[in-house]
Amino acid sequence: MVNPVHLTTLIEVVRLGSFAAAAAHLGYTPSAVSQQMSALERDTGVELFRRTARSIEPTDAALVMVRHAAKVLTDIDALKAATARAAEAAGRQLRLGIFPSLATYVLPRVLRSEGWRRLGLDLHVSVAEPGDTVRRLAEGGDLDVVLVYQVGQSGLAWPHTAERLWVGDDPFHVVLPESWGIADGAQVTADQLGGMPWIVHHPGTGDATVIDRLFASVGLAPRVVAYSDDFNASLGLASAGLGAALVPGLALRSRPPGVVVVDVPEIRLARNIFALRPRGALDTPTRLFLDLVAEALR
Repeated sequence: MVNPVHLTTLIEVVRLGSFAAAAAHLGYTPSAVSQQMSALERDTGVELFRRTARSIEPTDAALVMVRHAAKVLTDIDALKAATARAAEAAGRQLRLGIFPSLATYVLPRVLRSEGWRRLGLDLHVSVAEPGDTVRRLAEGGDLDVVLVYQVGQSGLAWPHTAERLWVGDDPFHVVLPESWGIADGAQVTADQLGGMPWIVHHPGTGDATVIDRLFASVGLAPRVVAYSDDFNASLGLASAGLGAALVPGLALRSRPPGVVVVDVPEIRLARNIFALRPRGALDTPTRLFLDLVAEALR
């Protein structure tokens, strides 16, 4: 294997006519230059210089090698420059997994901000439920960071290799059909809502378990008329008068007519929003991006 450093030294020796002159130009000692040329002769198997006590003379093989060395070194420089550009571009890329409501109501606000434009990241977005994006993060290579939510302490697990960062909270709100005659913003008790028709999560999901426990703790026994894990569908059904529902604040960004939001002091619950990323891999641009998400969420 020919050492490119030795080729650079060869070019200077032939150009300047001596080991000493090349050494002075390159910052080596004459002995170091002589050793490099001897190593290059061993690596190539050809004699490069005819040496006398007072001078050196490049052989025809050395002159041919110099002509080709210039092209080789130019190609190596181009290779290193292209590799550096590719590495820089990869460093600017962010492959993001995000759940639908955050992608709908928060991410566009981030992308319209001046802070985002200053980051200069190349964003690739995958919108999916947290379970799917966490699985892809665990498999590696597909996503750089995922934004997920967790209700309470159950329902979502993440790999031990992932670093978890809290981004913000998305509080739940009780919505009622407007046709029930309760004013928007009114304060009502859990007792008042007991026995009323409700639209709830499908049984067995992590979110449903947490909400069921909360309702039980305040003595609220809903009369279930529909199961829905889609908050937009729940809002649509509530607006049509079917029943009450518990929905997160982000979903209320597309609040339809015909529903009111009421305050139930006994019911205090939020989706905790986290960013997950391979441990130790949180670079500064990604951290700044997450700061923008947290600001937009607030």
